[in-house]
Amino acid sequence: MDYYSSIKELLINNEITKKAKDYSKNRSDINARYNVGKLLYEAGKHYGEGIIKDYSKRLIFEVDKQYNERTLRRIRQLYILFDNQKWSPLATKLSYSHYVELLPFKDINKIKYYIYVCEKYNLSRNELRVRIKNKEYERLGEETRNKIINKENVQLVDTIKYPILVKNSYDTEEISERMLQKLILENIEDFLIELGEGYSFIRSEYKIKIGNRYNYIDTLLYNIKYNCYVVIELKVTELKKEHIGQIEVYMNYIDEHVKDINQNKTIGIIIVKENDKFVIRYRSDDRIVAREYELI
Repeated sequence: MDYYSSIKELLINNEITKKAKDYSKNRSDINARYNVGKLLYEAGKHYGEGIIKDYSKRLIFEVDKQYNERTLRRIRQLYILFDNQKWSPLATKLSYSHYVELLPFKDINKIKYYIYVCEKYNLSRNELRVRIKNKEYERLGEETRNKIINKENVQLVDTIKYPILVKNSYDTEEISERMLQKLILENIEDFLIELGEGYSFIRSEYKIKIGNRYNYIDTLLYNIKYNCYVVIELKVTELKKEHIGQIEVYMNYIDEHVKDINQNKTIGIIIVKENDKFVIRYRSDDRIVAREYELI
């Protein structure tokens, strides 16, 4: 079989399609590269690994300079990935540029996870890069990752990252609770992504009246997906048992005075500098969770 001629024809037709038919260029690009990868794989079995270098030299001259050895190896890797998993790349909505970001990973579950979030949230390549850089996959528990990959139901608290990353515009590692709150509000969209999906911001310093005294919830959110309010309390210290009691009071207040009968009970998230697994272990309400923050 003349593998080179077949590869060259596929790549040329793909370049033409990308220029002429914008609506189908992504599917054409993925399909063409997958088929080229298959031919490269088969050619390598017949003629050895050196065929990549040979084909690259010819394709750079005859088709486009983008088809260097590195690109051809990635294209072959794309085919191997999907062939080994018995998938078709056309079954996803990702572009080839997305896959370029994922191909270096050896963990197939990590690849599956990022394919899932790219499809669910329509992530661009740059948005995917940010999530990879921030180690989003690694900051989820193994059980949560498996649920997401297998498209099983997850609970609201499952998708809260650990630790929660907070962009730091201050030239110091030691900050106050007020400073931490300001940093979160400055990047509220990023903060909500750190918590998971379905969150909407209601208000910071949410005022409530308990007896004759006013109290202020650091941040009040609402989760549309889980149909509940979410109380956020910020602490720049180690988690303490009194933090549990404080947020529990606020949660009960929201349940009694704010939430409707058709809404689920309020969730509480304590964001701390350092967690204490024993304090959180012996809490009386499983709706309360604690997460460490990390300034980046």
